[in-house]
Amino acid sequence: MIEQFFQTGGYLIEKQENLYLLGDAILFLCFLIFVLYLFTFAVNSKRKPLYTYPIAKKKYRFAVLFPAYKEDIVILDSVNSFLQQEYPKELYDIIVISNQMTSQTVEGLKELPIKVVELDLLKCTKVEALQKAIEYIEKGNLKYDNIVILDADNIVDPTYLSKINDALYAGCSVLQTHRVAKNRDSSVAVLDSISEEINNSIFRKGHTRLGFSSALSGSGTAFEYDLFKETIEGHSGIGEDKYMERVLLFQNIYIEYLEDVYTYDEKVRGKKDFYNQRQRWLTTQFSNLLSGIFKMPVAMLKGKWDYCDKLFQWMMPPRVLLLGFIILIAIILTVLDFVASIKWWCLLILLGITFSIAVPDYLVDKKFKKAIISVPILFILMFLNVFRIGGKHFSHTKHSNKKSLK
Repeated sequence: MIEQFFQTGGYLIEKQENLYLLGDAILFLCFLIFVLYLFTFAVNSKRKPLYTYPIAKKKYRFAVLFPAYKEDIVILDSVNSFLQQEYPKELYDIIVISNQMTSQTVEGLKELPIKVVELDLLKCTKVEALQKAIEYIEKGNLKYDNIVILDADNIVDPTYLSKINDALYAGCSVLQTHRVAKNRDSSVAVLDSISEEINNSIFRKGHTRLGFSSALSGSGTAFEYDLFKETIEGHSGIGEDKYMERVLLFQNIYIEYLEDVYTYDEKVRGKKDFYNQRQRWLTTQFSNLLSGIFKMPVAMLKGKWDYCDKLFQWMMPPRVLLLGFIILIAIILTVLDFVASIKWWCLLILLGITFSIAVPDYLVDKKFKKAIISVPILFILMFLNVFRIGGKHFSHTKHSNKKSLK
């Protein structure tokens, strides 16, 4: 009886050990795939561009859209900056979709050589604002070849439209410009600027070097007018960038990345803004993953690899969570099972190498070294956001008129 008891106990212990080893192996394999994916595209981001675009023989007509919800602080500066374009004035119209801004700001906009679409909606998503702009264009019988989307805080260089025109003339239908931070005046902004450049290296530059589409961002994008109109009219949620990626990539429409065309974008400064912004982004990512996953088998059969790649990206955890969990697991296993922890420490080193490849040297400065202590806080905020996926959809990120490009 006693012998049987010990045999049973030994069997249960062995079974638990096997389950532990199996769980560790499966978890490590998942994290390894994620890190190798990032590493592969980070390395390829160092390759030379596949294409360079010559000066276009034709200049297209552009509508430049600035959705502006409570953006009194920044919108006038952004519009005035864009008016410095070297592109022929008669070939582009700036259209500001003004919502919940003061009469003083609206009057200031109307004094400029631009068009203003006035809305009075307490809660108006960016998607709805863009749809209102299309309605305005169609009702006014305005004719454009292409559309450029910018956020109310975005600043661009004088050659911006000319370079976009070159790429569109060469045959591009959709493109993403190189978004960089125009402010690094808080720890959160510094880390956010680094995150943006990691995105640029891995999901844009690295992807296009291997023939995949670039990821779209929330601004600094350009589309053929008819294509944009057709796509945005079918959307009724938030996160127009991910929705448009999903729809366009399923149609095998390639998204180009213009790494030498800069869109200067304001990064969030406070932890609360970071928390709310990332919750909105995670919700958008998860909802588009759920909407698109059912088409994965068809996409694989028809060779829509850009679409499959995009869905895989959306399955991955945010990088700060990936980093944080690898560190936590490595530390815990170091205490419980040192031999098992070795592979996790090696994985952490590989992830560190990946980030070092993806981050431009100019961002690794004293500000970065000071800001890095905030990473654990951002990890906690992102982890909490996992439980807020699907929460309130409408949120607005406040901007400032502080100018701090470096």
